[in-house]
Amino acid sequence: MGKKKEKPIDLKNMTPEEKLKLEIADEIGVYDKVIKNGWRSLSAKESGRIGGMMTRRKRELSKTETNS
Repeated sequence: MGKKKEKPIDLKNMTPEEKLKLEIADEIGVYDKVIKNGWRSLSAKESGRIGGMMTRRKRELSKTETNS
């Protein structure tokens, strides 16, 4: 397997999913680490926590949209 190239985080052109990911990173205190060193600098625990929180929020959003 080849190495994945780390693309720089473009704060001006982000998808809603990327914005949510950065928002959660800020909430758990790893935002500066991500901005400085990229997503690959996170531990598995930090990445998993962000992924779990994103899934929970997406589920909550879809639940509120179907109830509207």
